[in-house]
Amino acid sequence: MSNSLAAKFAKWVEAFRRETDQLHPKLQSLFLASALLPRRNAGEKRASLYRLVGFRIGQGTVIEGGQRITGDLGLFANLIVGSHCQLDADCVLDLEERITLGDSVTVGPGVMILTSTHELASKERRAGPVVRSPVTIGKGAWLGARSTILPGLTVGEGAIVNPGAVVTKDVAPHTRVGGSPAVQIEVLAGTGHEEA
Repeated sequence: MSNSLAAKFAKWVEAFRRETDQLHPKLQSLFLASALLPRRNAGEKRASLYRLVGFRIGQGTVIEGGQRITGDLGLFANLIVGSHCQLDADCVLDLEERITLGDSVTVGPGVMILTSTHELASKERRAGPVVRSPVTIGKGAWLGARSTILPGLTVGEGAIVNPGAVVTKDVAPHTRVGGSPAVQIEVLAGTGHEEA
């Protein structure tokens, strides 16, 4: 094989590797099997399928509809969901780094939980190298529909993120946040920390 042909072949192999490194046969099988289930009323069966392919999903958890899952080869170890959680349809779970949901967490439809972003780079190309940071959602928290949780953040126990909010900093336990960027709206009743 000539040097130029070998170089072209090597370039093709590298391009193919880059284009297919996000393909996960087990994940694709999960998506196919999940699509055969009713969009609603099959949440426990869908959670069982997630367990079957290697995700750590607690007992009593329901997963409604399809989820959009991305990540590298280690993605199966990067999702930890507690018991009695509810994940609604069409959520985006970026599993480049670990996402941990405590027990009894509710995740509304279309929520995005991101664990990767880019460093700021030169003016020629602002999106620099990828940076990964884990996300933790505390026990009993509720992420409203279409909210976004950015990389490296913690949403505290019993907190509420209003629908559509963009969370750019940690959320204290037992508080409600909303807006873009999300700001604290209230301290929730029953925590012993309410304002008089």
